[in-house]
Amino acid sequence: MASPTDTENLFKTPLFALHEALGAKIVPFAGYAMPVQYKLGVMKEHQWTRENAGLFDVSHMGQAVLEANEGEDAATLLEALTPSALQELKPGRQRYSMLLNDQGGILDDLMVARPLNPLPDTTSDNQLYLVVNAACKAQDFALIEASIAGKGTLTQLADRALLALQGPAAEAALASLVPEVAAMVFMQSRVFDWHGVTLFISRSGYTGEDGFEISVPADKAEDFAKALLADERVAAIGLGARDSLRLEAGLPLYGHDLDPDTNPVEANLTFAIGKRRKIDKDFPGAEKIMSDLFDGPARRRVGLLPEGRAPAREGTKVLSAAGDEIGIICSGGFGPSFGGPVAMAYLKTEFAEEGTDVLLEIRGKQHKAQVAPMPFTPHTYKRASA
Repeated sequence: MASPTDTENLFKTPLFALHEALGAKIVPFAGYAMPVQYKLGVMKEHQWTRENAGLFDVSHMGQAVLEANEGEDAATLLEALTPSALQELKPGRQRYSMLLNDQGGILDDLMVARPLNPLPDTTSDNQLYLVVNAACKAQDFALIEASIAGKGTLTQLADRALLALQGPAAEAALASLVPEVAAMVFMQSRVFDWHGVTLFISRSGYTGEDGFEISVPADKAEDFAKALLADERVAAIGLGARDSLRLEAGLPLYGHDLDPDTNPVEANLTFAIGKRRKIDKDFPGAEKIMSDLFDGPARRRVGLLPEGRAPAREGTKVLSAAGDEIGIICSGGFGPSFGGPVAMAYLKTEFAEEGTDVLLEIRGKQHKAQVAPMPFTPHTYKRASA
């Protein structure tokens, strides 16, 4: 465990003391002192989440509420920065989105929810609830505030923690505390009460498993986490397993698989571009993005399956069968549930077709790999019945 000297210059989440009490190994992450693993270890924590329910502290993420002034629309205000069709987002629903620069590059990816009713301590019923990445939250919030100046306000929810409960037992475990969550489906968002504590809960997550993300007041976060951990189906899970879980699920990580020089088409995230926005072409970088969408990008994010047992890490060069450099791995590691190494890479489009044989240059030696479909393990989200 990290000593006080190691963490004294880092931000700490409201659950820091609980992490220490649970024997977590603490590491610096996005300026925070965060648990990378607990006593189970990364491999067992990964498998526990796939088979039971894993509890993650993601309080380092940025939470905020965007409220529109009278005569303005919160969704329209945010659409100025994203390609998503947020005006069509129904109350009680959540959507994955991205903030773009003028070239169409991804400044960050985020979750956007339209509350059914105004969130506590807010004044407008024309609002959106946002969750952004920890390392990007300062620049994200500054960008949004500048864009909506005079038209709306952005209130950072620094007094709230954020937990993620993921895995096949997540519904049963959370429903034992908040029974109403059992009726929710993937990407729904609701406000609930737990013994007088207001919870913002979405049925979503970052593991490919069914689960929930729960915003809770900071001063009640430890009580709520302990209530969940009292369930034998729930175990505390660190950032190490969170990374291997999202990699198996084919989910990109900002700063590794996404960055300001990569657009949504290259990243294989075109589902986040709304139909209306494609027609209107009124979002940042629309000309470049639409050109890549119709003509094909020069490169594309794909899945890779290396042969053998040795994982190929981020930064590994990818070569064609002829030995020419055609791309680079952006995320890679061993997939505990998959049972072998998995990776994501950006490859020249002519080599991005599934089944294409490629070579990986690792420590001066070439290793065989093949372009493969993602996710590497099936998603198990609870969707609405047909």
